[in-house]
Amino acid sequence: MTIMTPATFAFADAADLYGALMDGAADAGDPDGHVFACVLAARARDCADPLDDAVGLEPAELDRLLVRHFPGVSPDGPVMAYLTARRGRRTGAGVADFVMAEEVADLRLLLTDHITAPVEEAGWLASMVARACLFSNHLWQDLGLASRKDLSGLLTRHFEPLASKNTADMKWKKFFYKQLCDREGLNLCKAPSCGVCTDFKLCFGPEE
Repeated sequence: MTIMTPATFAFADAADLYGALMDGAADAGDPDGHVFACVLAARARDCADPLDDAVGLEPAELDRLLVRHFPGVSPDGPVMAYLTARRGRRTGAGVADFVMAEEVADLRLLLTDHITAPVEEAGWLASMVARACLFSNHLWQDLGLASRKDLSGLLTRHFEPLASKNTADMKWKKFFYKQLCDREGLNLCKAPSCGVCTDFKLCFGPEE
């Protein structure tokens, strides 16, 4: 029997893997299934970290997500073989790992404190969004989404009390960190108000 690995079955890019996942989706029209496929494809194809860490989920959570949202993906097929080969957890226990874990935990708590409805998918998305905040691109890009509109949609669906606070349409990652600062009573901004800040475009400019 031939064992499928990333070396024996390579997906051309994240879009190729996304398509293969959606071919086995429980509901091709489910916006959350679309988001999960985007995140899994982007992190599996383009991130050096083990997949479980890269998407911010515990192994059991990722197992449940795959079974529930992609039941048509064969457990013995190339998609699952590819994902399985990428799975695992980081073993680092240094200061940087501790700081990263604390930051992700704070971001996740911010999101879960504003969940619209207590469904498991909201918890998974909170973890995924929190983890993606530590990557370097626009948040929607590091989640593998097509645009900021996709990101705004998922935040409005699952974290409406938080999303509705972003009345000035601040970049989402900047907005989350500002919310964390406000929670702690901190003000790290250089200016007394956003309107007169020299970094205004960094926080409110287009995310393309």
